[in-house]
Amino acid sequence: METVTLDDLDRRLIHALAIDGRAPFRRVAEVLGVSENTVARRYRRMRAAGVLHVVGAVDASLLGYDSWTVRVRCSPEAAGAIAAALARRPDTFWVQLLSGGTEISCYLQSATPGDRDALLLDRLPRTNRVHSVTAQSILDGFLLPTGWAGLAALDDDQVARLRPSPAPTEATPVTLTEDDLAMLALLARDGRASHAELAAGSGRSESTVRRRLNLLRQAGVLSYDLNIAPATLGYRTEARLWLSVRPSALDQVAHALAGHPEVAFVAATTGPTNLVAFVVCRDGRDLYRYLSERVGALDAVTTLESAPVTRTVKRMGVLPPLSLDRNR
Repeated sequence: METVTLDDLDRRLIHALAIDGRAPFRRVAEVLGVSENTVARRYRRMRAAGVLHVVGAVDASLLGYDSWTVRVRCSPEAAGAIAAALARRPDTFWVQLLSGGTEISCYLQSATPGDRDALLLDRLPRTNRVHSVTAQSILDGFLLPTGWAGLAALDDDQVARLRPSPAPTEATPVTLTEDDLAMLALLARDGRASHAELAAGSGRSESTVRRRLNLLRQAGVLSYDLNIAPATLGYRTEARLWLSVRPSALDQVAHALAGHPEVAFVAATTGPTNLVAFVVCRDGRDLYRYLSERVGALDAVTTLESAPVTRTVKRMGVLPPLSLDRNR
């Protein structure tokens, strides 16, 4: 694998793709003040080196699916194999090894209670190397990983020129077809697949592909995520946080966390803790400062549990097992 040293242009391109992973290179080049060929060449170089990858992501909650945050405590010698098995599932994302390999965290999108229970109550507990499994339903999300401040390299005007048009306040419900599922599966592997590639893979014309991409995106069902390791940008310490917050202050604290530059994701959940967050820091000392000063200043937080991320096994990029019946 090629070793890539990022310069200012690379970082600005990374930020541009975080804003809109499917923005045409022509428009990105205009905003960055370089040629379209330069943007395309830089993107191909970083992708070939494994620095970044744009993927199409489906918000299955808009199709009636439930989202869960799952914690698995297990024996260290089994953690890698269990994490790899979870990563192979199409209904999981953000599979991470925590706490030196004694714990696994992931997110699960389930179509039915049966789908969820098959994993949580049947498959995982079968081995005595799994010590405990807990799952908390995600009630509301306040910040997505692409909103992480560590990606920022563009000014406000450039961000505004790249930001996609907002979805309508009351979008028309979408009914997925077999052709949609084929197209979404291709985007889950490559969010920048061309209209011609999507047309060939879904049996549609290119004009139909363009129209359906716009419709799904405007409905909020389809978005484009940028998979990139924070260490690539000099942030070498990541951690999961579980917080207990007074219910009356839950919304206030969630929005406060979402405004912290260290926070890449925060959501309200069910369970003994009611907020989960993912934070990215320069190093361990930076994480300590964040926990003691920023989180510590939030009086409504009654308890805090943190676990360092040892390794990210899977980010985004696999289509959940969507059912057409749920959209009819």
